[in-house]
Amino acid sequence: LGKCLLSPIVLAAYAYNRSLSELGPGGRSEGEPGVLCQLFAFLMAFFGLAPTLLLLAMALECWLSLGHPYFYRRHLTRRLGAVLGPAAAGLCALFCALPLLGFGVPMQYCPGTWCFIRMAGGGPRQLGFPVLYASLMGLLVLAIGACNVSSMRHLYSMARRQPHRGPPATAPHMEELDHLVLLGLMTALFTICSLPLIIRAYMGAFAADFNENADLSALRFLSVNSIVDPWVFIIFRTSVFRMFVRRVCRRLN
Repeated sequence: LGKCLLSPIVLAAYAYNRSLSELGPGGRSEGEPGVLCQLFAFLMAFFGLAPTLLLLAMALECWLSLGHPYFYRRHLTRRLGAVLGPAAAGLCALFCALPLLGFGVPMQYCPGTWCFIRMAGGGPRQLGFPVLYASLMGLLVLAIGACNVSSMRHLYSMARRQPHRGPPATAPHMEELDHLVLLGLMTALFTICSLPLIIRAYMGAFAADFNENADLSALRFLSVNSIVDPWVFIIFRTSVFRMFVRRVCRRLN
């Protein structure tokens, strides 16, 4: 959804050879980015935070189902799952709308085809939001990493407890190992892609490091996660890769 909403705006800017502030209506005051730029900054912030919050919900569900199955069976229902998605999106939308209300400043970045929250320069009112945004992202990354590491530990324990009956290729513990490898890869990818934006926000706020190229690279890293993650899931869940993992495990054993 984020790619479908944001990509046409970028393509239009390149097609007309104009910046986002020039494409849309102007801001309320001189020097303020245009309405389209402000909308773009809101969508960038929202689609960076909302999927992360949903990933935390998925990591919590995985951790509870593996580590606390009785609590999971008793308290986690389909109704709760149906409510959780819209609730997370609504909270993220309210939080990311703060710059539109004056807490934080949307800014057009070079080469004029994308906008995000200003992450360097300005006073506490301008830099408070990016620091808060980065802190929230950092806490979510830590929580997701902790839940996934705990889930991987439970999967490894389950694999060790499984009896070895029949040929190794059909041993039941291999299913747990498949999930363990997939979960480890997705956790590492998510952490690597999320950290650059968090670091840049802190450097801009506390070290006054204004570097648009570095900010652009950090946003690209964050975008890479949502592009690559589905492919990692698709490729590493195929039978060919699972057979490769099983052969590696047999050789290691």
